Amino acid sequence: MQRSPTLKKRQRINTASSSVNATIDPGFNHRDTTAAVSSSLPRRNSFLSPIPGGFNDASTADVLLRLFLEDSDASSSTEDLSDEVQVYLHSSVLCKAKYFSTLLSDRWCKDDRNTVKKMNLGVSHSTGSMRSHLIVLQLLYADDLCAEIVSVSYAVSILHVAVKLLFEDCVKQCLRFLEAVPWNEEEEELIVNLMPILSEDESNELLARVISSRSDSCEQMLHNLLISAKQNHPNVAPVKAFVARLLREFSSRESARRVLENAFMMSLKVVKGSLEEYSSPDFRGDHNETEAIQRLNLHTALTNGKHLMWIVERMIELRVADVAVKEWSEQASFAADLQRAFQDDAWRNIVPGLPTVVLKCTSKLASAVVSGSILVSRQVRMKLVKDWLPVLIVCKDNASPVLPSHKHALHSPMSLYLELEETFLRIISTLPMDDAQELLQQCLSFSTRDSEDCPHLITAFNTWFRRATRPPLPTHLS
Repeated sequence: MQRSPTLKKRQRINTASSSVNATIDPGFNHRDTTAAVSSSLPRRNSFLSPIPGGFNDASTADVLLRLFLEDSDASSSTEDLSDEVQVYLHSSVLCKAKYFSTLLSDRWCKDDRNTVKKMNLGVSHSTGSMRSHLIVLQLLYADDLCAEIVSVSYAVSILHVAVKLLFEDCVKQCLRFLEAVPWNEEEEELIVNLMPILSEDESNELLARVISSRSDSCEQMLHNLLISAKQNHPNVAPVKAFVARLLREFSSRESARRVLENAFMMSLKVVKGSLEEYSSPDFRGDHNETEAIQRLNLHTALTNGKHLMWIVERMIELRVADVAVKEWSEQASFAADLQRAFQDDAWRNIVPGLPTVVLKCTSKLASAVVSGSILVSRQVRMKLVKDWLPVLIVCKDNASPVLPSHKHALHSPMSLYLELEETFLRIISTLPMDDAQELLQQCLSFSTRDSEDCPHLITAFNTWFRRATRPPLPTHLS
């Protein structure tokens, strides 16, 4: 083969490169990349048009390559190509691919140098379409592969063929492009399916985008999101709403359960610790320092209490609050600290909303038990009422006066008290008669001067008396 001057050769290669560019459409986003690339290419007549001095130029070529389909699956209605295609190529260009370089070496090729060498290349469905093979053959003539590979679907479609032909420069450029650009979900699946044909070094960067090195990465991410939602962001409500949606849509309910349970225990520990220090202070220094520490303890309890309530809401929403209910029922010392704190007047001016936050947590967990969305044992139900009923009574007795116009407001403290009273009474109705009798006697503070204002209490006692006066059931002999 006669060599052309360097300038002329570069000009011809650039011409071939322009031809390849014409086949690229970066806008394709199809699941079937064979069809996608085929539909983006010119029809047969223009696709195989010879480039002077370059691709498919019979007058200067020294290799005639026959491509043929090895199986019927490799054919496609969008190919618009025969099952067999012949294309004229140049050995000096083909040697860029090690597959052809080996075939053209002196060891395997004994033909006369002045004759056109004839070669065959099978095309199978597993290694790409006929058109994908022809694209890669065209890319052998490209001067700048970086300029040719401009879409994910295009890179995926030719990567199979480039690997097959050991066209390393093309493989590297495809991988470099795929690693650097975003993928949609469909493209990601196509790229993951490519991994088996790539070496470990070639696939490392791509795999790092789709496979985490940590087995607990999802739970760690959710944990960090919950912590972020807890922080005092300027717009904390939208952040919490976003995290709540992620939790709802997360695929593993058990992972969400573990993360929420861990967050619940952490927040509860902080709230309990703050109230314990406030109720049993052991301070040194002047009065001003003591008061400052007490204020800090109360504010810490309120801030973490609000987050605890949000965690409880998420657990109930996902129906994973059984551990939270059980833990809440075992807080006798915490409930005692709350009673002591709420019997003082200091909290009124520092954290007036703290009782509401604590009782809302109690109310939400108790309501989940009553509704049956969270099933717990009789012992847990009894302890839940026994420990938290005194807190409700103290909050109600020491609450700020409620104006008549706000007495039945939807979000007023009185509304919360009545809701929790009714919930406790309904839980008591699920307990054995002796346990119910003990707890009902502690609920007399639910009564008012007007019995019409406490129908829930009337119903609870009437239910107990009705059951207490029921005639014994007949015994059945075994």
